[in-house]
Amino acid sequence: MAKDKKKNKTGRTMAESADKHDLYEQSVQCVDAEIDFVDKAFQTLRNRIPHTLREDFCGTTNTSCEWVKRRGDNIAHCVDLDPEVLAWGRRNKIAKLGAAGDRIQIYNDDVMKADVEPVDIILAMNFSYWLFKSRAAMEAYFKKAHAGLVADGIFFLDAFGGYEAFQELEESTKYNGFTYVWDQAKYNPITGEFTCHIHFKFRDGSKLKNAFTYEWRLYSLPEIREILLEAGFANVTFYWQGWDEDDEPDGNFLPATKGEADPGWICMISAEK
Repeated sequence: MAKDKKKNKTGRTMAESADKHDLYEQSVQCVDAEIDFVDKAFQTLRNRIPHTLREDFCGTTNTSCEWVKRRGDNIAHCVDLDPEVLAWGRRNKIAKLGAAGDRIQIYNDDVMKADVEPVDIILAMNFSYWLFKSRAAMEAYFKKAHAGLVADGIFFLDAFGGYEAFQELEESTKYNGFTYVWDQAKYNPITGEFTCHIHFKFRDGSKLKNAFTYEWRLYSLPEIREILLEAGFANVTFYWQGWDEDDEPDGNFLPATKGEADPGWICMISAEK
């Protein structure tokens, strides 16, 4: 049998047998660290414990599942346009929570139209909000988020950048049983439009190509801050990541007014109502 694209006992390659949503959760998300961050940051800024969260562009609801597990009175609202990924989340995430799953409400809707009660925290993570490609559209979304918060609510986002962010390149990371490939396929410096893909490679030589595709605009941090303030937020804070003893990102995000001009960086953002 050929070395590449070897079939398993079911007659399928590893790519054909793979679940792209599970692979995404393993390689892209770290929901425990994400919830640690937003929970601590909210309590630091507001001196109270948050209990209600809205996860925009929620995908598999993975983050919201982590949220409701943290405290018995935590409630999550999950908004996403894709019925397929929401159904996957119901089967594979929410159904495994038992009674805690009853504290998650799903909205198969556009984030600009979803009718959700005001919450303590709104999340727009994994750069998902970059699908709004014009400044006007982004400001409209930020205004929607502002209106969706309680009086002392906080909007949390993330962003990435660095000089490699403007390049057309592929970056591979090995995980247990597969390799994650981040593909910056196309960038237009005139419009800022940015096409990215996620591929997965497997040890049998098979590949899950274009498992996910993103059509974004690459925004800078000054642009994001300015639009958030224009949308009505009172204060915007950037949280920069530190480095460990091996000169690798340590996952510890702290408030900062100055960042390093690294080839690639990820930061967290809070916008206070």
